Amino acid sequence: MTAAQIKSVPNVKDQVSAAEWQARVDLAACYRLIALHGWDDLIFTHISAKVPGTEDFLINPFGLMFHEITASSLVKVDLTGVKQMDSPYEINPAGYTIHSAVHEVRHDVGCVIHTHTAAGIAVSAQKQGLLPLSQQSLFVLSSLSYHGYEGVALNHEEKARLQADLGESNFMILPNHGLMTCSASIADAFLMMFTLQRACEVQVMAQSGGAELIHIPQQILDGAKAMVQGVMKTAQGMGGNLAWPALLRKLDQQNPGYNA
Repeated sequence: MTAAQIKSVPNVKDQVSAAEWQARVDLAACYRLIALHGWDDLIFTHISAKVPGTEDFLINPFGLMFHEITASSLVKVDLTGVKQMDSPYEINPAGYTIHSAVHEVRHDVGCVIHTHTAAGIAVSAQKQGLLPLSQQSLFVLSSLSYHGYEGVALNHEEKARLQADLGESNFMILPNHGLMTCSASIADAFLMMFTLQRACEVQVMAQSGGAELIHIPQQILDGAKAMVQGVMKTAQGMGGNLAWPALLRKLDQQNPGYNA
C-alpha cells in the first residue's frame, strides 16, 4: 500500500461509539509509543485492545509500520478473526492466534502487548529466564509466567497451552520469542511492558560486565506481590494512568496524527 493510500483511509470516528473511539486513539498512541521507544520489529509484533462492551478487539493493520498507525486504520475483529468493520487491511495471522487466546479467557484484560526486542529475546533465550537483579524485575516477578516456543504462532491448537501457561499473570516471557504484557487498560499494559523491557535490558547489561551479580534477597522476593500492591495503593491505584498523559504529550510533539 502506498503512502497516499494510507493517508486516504477514511476516519471512522462517526461510525463507532465514543468508548470504541477512545480505545482506538489510545491503541494507536500505544503503537506509536512502542515505535518511539525502539521496541517495534518492522511490521511484525502486535498490540490489541478490547472494544469496550463487546468481545471484539482491535489490532494493527498488517503491513503498516507502527509509527504510521492511526485510530481509524486499526482493524476490528471478533474472537474468530472475522472483521467486524470494512477495512482495506488484513491482520497478522500469528497476532490473531496470540491475542485471541488471551482475550478469550482473560475477561479482566483490555490490552495485550507483544514485542520482539533484542533484550527481551536475549533474556527469553536464557534457561533461568528473568533474574531478580533490579527493582524493575521485582515488579515483573510478582506476576510472571512463561510459555514454551512452538514455532511461529499459526497453530490454533497452541492457544489452549498459552492460556494455561498465562493463568492469571500479567507478564509473560515467551522463550526464544519475546515478551508479552496484559492488563485492564492500554496505559497499564504499556507501563508493564516498559518495566519488563527495562528489567531485560538491565539483566543483559549486568551480565555483559562479567562481574559477580547481586540477586535481590529471597525474603524481599517472597513479599514482592504485597510490595507491588502497596506501591499501587500509594499511587492511588492509577497505575499507568500517572504516566500516560505525559507519554501522550511527548507523542504529540514527536509523532502527532495517531488520533485520526
